Amino acid sequence: MFVLDSRLKQDTVLVGDFPLSSLLLMNDSQYPWFILVPRREDVSEVFQLDADDQQQLWREATQLAEILKDTFCADKMNVANLGNVVSQLHVHVIVRRRDDAAWPGPVWGRHPAVPYSVDELAEVREKLGMALGDGFRFAQE
Repeated sequence: MFVLDSRLKQDTVLVGDFPLSSLLLMNDSQYPWFILVPRREDVSEVFQLDADDQQQLWREATQLAEILKDTFCADKMNVANLGNVVSQLHVHVIVRRRDDAAWPGPVWGRHPAVPYSVDELAEVREKLGMALGDGFRFAQE
């Protein structure tokens, strides 16, 4: 059975689900920073997914990056799979802007997180609601 890593659960807000992956929002309002987590148990590397799941993960990551770029007016999209701290397979999809707090460096550990307010979370959800297609299911609030 799939179980979300406790660190991801602690640091993020569940947005909803694509066919393969759960979509999480890092609870740091300084950056629109999303994380895709394939709902497969005991997977830490992309190559541990079967070929269909690998292709689906890439489709979800690229679709999400394209939507986020337009929705949040990105100057650059950062898409990364690291897993050095959290070994559960997850893909970061981060909107970067030239005026963001960490530009042009990485966002990891750069500044203390600034949690989203309830209103800010609602605004992110509303923006995504207009952009995500039928293959996405929002989590219940």
